[in-house]
Amino acid sequence: MSATLRSPWRSAVRLLAAAASAVVLTAGATAPASAHDGGRHGGHGGDRATYYVSLGDSLAAGYQPDVHRDTDVSYTDRLYERLKKDDPRLVHVRLGCSGETTTSMIVGGRCSYPGASSQLDAATRFLSEHRGRVRFLTVDIGANDIGGCLAGGAIDTACVSGGLDTVARNLPRITLGLRAAGGGAPRYAGMSYYNPYLALWLTGAAGQATARQSGPLQDRLTSLLTSEYRGTGFAVAAVGQAFSSGDFATTVQLPGVGGVPLNVARICQWTWECTPYRDIHANPLGHQVIADAFAAALHRHHGGR
Repeated sequence: MSATLRSPWRSAVRLLAAAASAVVLTAGATAPASAHDGGRHGGHGGDRATYYVSLGDSLAAGYQPDVHRDTDVSYTDRLYERLKKDDPRLVHVRLGCSGETTTSMIVGGRCSYPGASSQLDAATRFLSEHRGRVRFLTVDIGANDIGGCLAGGAIDTACVSGGLDTVARNLPRITLGLRAAGGGAPRYAGMSYYNPYLALWLTGAAGQATARQSGPLQDRLTSLLTSEYRGTGFAVAAVGQAFSSGDFATTVQLPGVGGVPLNVARICQWTWECTPYRDIHANPLGHQVIADAFAAALHRHHGGR
């Protein structure tokens, strides 16, 4: 099949270096807002406030390479804007930490949280202290556990397997801990990831081989995350599907490049990979796509009400 893609990028897309994107969803450590100050959205919101608690890595934190810092364009911020329309009392408790892994989310070490030892500790404390008033909780985690598995333009499959084992060991501890602290009131959701390795397609034959090789490995991560989230009662935002991550068959026209698979075009359209920044993070358009995937998952999980 072939189609023409309307891309937001007006200038030609620069080709990536063969070893681009060696680290997935990792930026410098930051100090996120306290679990008790409502994040960037201010305060407790009064005695009648309800809460949306967001956890995760640099996607949740909104890292953008053009300003080299976390921002308020994250999917969590976009989702909050949408949820707040139905509940004006809703306060966003924003805990995402750039560079977070499943291990550091549990034990800490990447970001500081006043009165808490880790992101998970901060979240469970807040959930316990505001039990019954937290309406939504979202999390993205696991990509950084395999983020160092690309070296010299090739994927280290043993490294990926080790990272997946770590995710399988840690994620249930995270999700079960959150549910134990929050009880049955919140709607819980996690996400799968898009595949940033697809951008290697633009580097030539070797990069295209690596991009294709990354597909089954990304599928393993998606399957693991989906199984673990659903097994602990979380809805799953199918972000990989929203980015058409498995679609090598549909060819689209990418301005400045020509015909490429749809999944490659989506990475160029919705992340910073195919710009001079050569960065894996979602851009504002990509964050909106992720927010929409979370909104759909939360809606389905609530029985469509």
